[in-house]
Amino acid sequence: MDAQLRKGLLEFCVLAAIRKKDSYGYQMIKDISEYIEISESTLYPILRRMEAGGKVESYSVVYQNRIRNYFHLTEVGKEYLDGFQKEKEEITRILAFIVGGIEDE
Repeated sequence: MDAQLRKGLLEFCVLAAIRKKDSYGYQMIKDISEYIEISESTLYPILRRMEAGGKVESYSVVYQNRIRNYFHLTEVGKEYLDGFQKEKEEITRILAFIVGGIEDE
């Protein structure tokens, strides 16, 4: 997959991974990896950028004598994710055009 396209989709995948329930890095990687490849070195910069942008908030929990950082989807993050879902129809049309154009050749 093209790096730019992948980068754009990864942000939405991270938000989707914490939409229903707060989560931590390792769990998010497991959840997202079913759909698109992601590593810690990719995930954490995305989380920091989204936290700075107000889309997610983090908090720490002690789990088995270790600190685990959880991430929570904010209202800003929910609106951003909802916006993507509203664009789904347009994205589907674009994909159909691309795939249709390839099949015609």
